[in-house]
Amino acid sequence: METRIAEIAERIKTLREILELSVEHMAKATGVSVDEYVALESGNTDFSFTFLYRCSDVFHVDLVELLTGENPRLSFYSVIRKDKGLPIKRREGFTYQHLAPLFKGKYAEPFLVTAPFHQQEQEQPIHLSSHEGQEFDFVLEGSLKVAMENHIEILHEGDAIYYNSGHGHGMIAIDGSDCTFLAVVLKDHKEAEEKHNG
Repeated sequence: METRIAEIAERIKTLREILELSVEHMAKATGVSVDEYVALESGNTDFSFTFLYRCSDVFHVDLVELLTGENPRLSFYSVIRKDKGLPIKRREGFTYQHLAPLFKGKYAEPFLVTAPFHQQEQEQPIHLSSHEGQEFDFVLEGSLKVAMENHIEILHEGDAIYYNSGHGHGMIAIDGSDCTFLAVVLKDHKEAEEKHNG
């Protein structure tokens, strides 16, 4: 078992127990079966971004706290230099760099994402996920095929999409190369305000 996965799984289990939440409650809140949740919390399965995001939401903690065990502490501004974001490797080779890991009370989670090109994905249905809030994706390099439930959009360098992430959405790199894009996940504004003020 990868050490980092085991550490994140232990933090999830500890927070669930501290908050006296059942496995069944967490499975429902994160959109997985009870068996899948048990495997995730045991560290036997790697986590999707959506699962981690939903856990942080249920626990009312910053996503970065789940990933690192450290509580973000900056409240005025935060600078992340090139290639120095908090690395998150999730979902079939997708890599995420969190671009504001040290800023506390965030209303948004900004990521630099690289979607790998896989030939075998090109003719298959795109896996959809959903999470509360809204999302903004801006393509920096390459091309992205985005599924928004029953709609397909093709985005190229310089294109952007903004959407309600509570609806099913998913994406793959196309045109023979990886795609790099900026993804900004915006929390529900009422909930974000409560966390910020609480």
